[in-house]
Order: sequence, then C-alpha cells, then structure tokens
Amino acid sequence: MLDLKGYEWSLAEGAWVTLQVALMSLFLAMILGMLGALAKVSPYRWARAIATFYTTVIRGIPDLVLMMLIFFGGQMLLNDSLYRANEWLNEYFSAGEPGHEWTAYLPDYIEISPFVAGVLTIGFIFGAYMAETFRGAILAVDKGELEAAKAYGMSGFLTFRRVLLPQMIRHALPGFGNNWLVLLKTTALVSIIGLDDMVRKGSLAAGTTQMPFTFYMTIAVIFLLFTSLSTSVLKWAERKSSIHTR
Repeated sequence: MLDLKGYEWSLAEGAWVTLQVALMSLFLAMILGMLGALAKVSPYRWARAIATFYTTVIRGIPDLVLMMLIFFGGQMLLNDSLYRANEWLNEYFSAGEPGHEWTAYLPDYIEISPFVAGVLTIGFIFGAYMAETFRGAILAVDKGELEAAKAYGMSGFLTFRRVLLPQMIRHALPGFGNNWLVLLKTTALVSIIGLDDMVRKGSLAAGTTQMPFTFYMTIAVIFLLFTSLSTSVLKWAERKSSIHTR
C-alpha cells in the first residue's frame, strides 16, 4: 500500500479545490464561448471584430503568462485605479470647503484571491476555445430549419432555444469534451499563484518528506482518474444526444 506519510487528507482537500476551480472555470468558459460564438456568426461587423480579436489574442498568449498578468498585473491596475478614484473624489467633494477634507469610502486596497484569479484566467482562456467550438457547431446546424422556425413566427430567442441549441449541443460535444479535458489539466497552473490546489499540496508534501516521485505520481493518478471519469461521462452524453440521428 502507498504510504503518503499522513498527507492523504491534505491531497484530498487539494483535489476538491482543483475540481472547484475546474467546474467554475468551465461555467465561465461556456458563457464566454457562447457569447463569442454568437458574435462570430452575427450579421454585425463590430460584434464579429470583437469576438475575432478576443479569440485571436487569447489563443496566442501562453496560459501561464495570462495567469500572471491577471493575478499580478490586474491587481496592480485595480488598486491603482482605486487610489486615483479616491483622490479625485476627495478633491471633488472638498472643493470650496477650506479645512474640510471629505473621506472617500472606496477601499484603499483590494487583494485578488488566487482562487478568483485562477477561475477568471482559465475561464477567460477557454472561453476563446469554446467560442470556436460553438461557432463550428452553430454552422453545422441546417439553415433550412432555422428559416422554417422564423417562418412559423418564432422569435430569435425561441428559435435559439428550441431549434439551434439542441442540435448545436450534439455537434459541439466532441470539441467541448476535448476542451474540458485540457481545462482540467490546466488547473495545475493555479499552484504557481499560491492557491492550495492538489499540485501545490503535493509539492509541499514532497518537499517535506523528500518523496517527490511518490507524491507527483499520486497527483498524476488522481488527474488520470478525473479525466477517465470525464471521458466516460462525455461518451455517454454523445450517445444520448445522437440517438435520434441513428
């Protein structure tokens, strides 16, 4: 039996944090991906331009660089903006009142937690990949069915909910599954910004016990378990969604 020197519970806590980051990032990525996909097939040029800029830039920058930019750069930008806003408010409300200084109620400093930064970064990154996946799925839906829905008097939202979305899901599932598996493994990057996920917990345990192979192998096995379970669920979903096409 594998001896983890009493760090079993610590790794379990880290695995739960990893799953939380992955699921919340996936939720954000799906929202951004759907918005990006709809913008890319939109008749409005400005919407297509914004979506194309988003997917091009995000997919061209390494994930680790984006995470460091959001966690450190974003935190500095946010707090610098708060400082300037407080200065402006103090000057504005104190104008014409000598000897009286109005105190702004905006916070002087906001610290972005590693969890929030990790979720935002990973969700933002994979929103770009999901946008391309959903765009391809939308284009795969028969245009004749969408035109028929409009001919029946369906609104744009009703057409999307009853005709486009159900068929789009079937076409998007393979690409969606690949994005989810890569996203799940990308959560390992949050250990770089100090979040106590499974990788960071294992790294600390490996340093304390001088057993790096044991702990990193355990982490690898847990990730493999997560991805294997995800693959099984995705295959089941693909079978269920394609029943009516057989």
